[in-house]
Amino acid sequence: MTDERILRLNELAKKYKSGVPLTEAELQERDALRKEYVAAFRESLRAQLDNTYIQTPDGRRTKLRPKGK
Repeated sequence: MTDERILRLNELAKKYKSGVPLTEAELQERDALRKEYVAAFRESLRAQLDNTYIQTPDGRRTKLRPKGK
């Protein structure tokens, strides 16, 4: 997600929080930007967790696995 899109999402959030009603187009844009932001956040977190290892006291390193596997 680009910085411009994040800034636009923040603009819409500030406008909404200030009490100014958003138009239908702005509401749809805000929802689409939110979904894109959450998807980018999850992708980033997944990449970070995929490169995470647990080190035991004896020095062994084990790759972090998803819960239940």
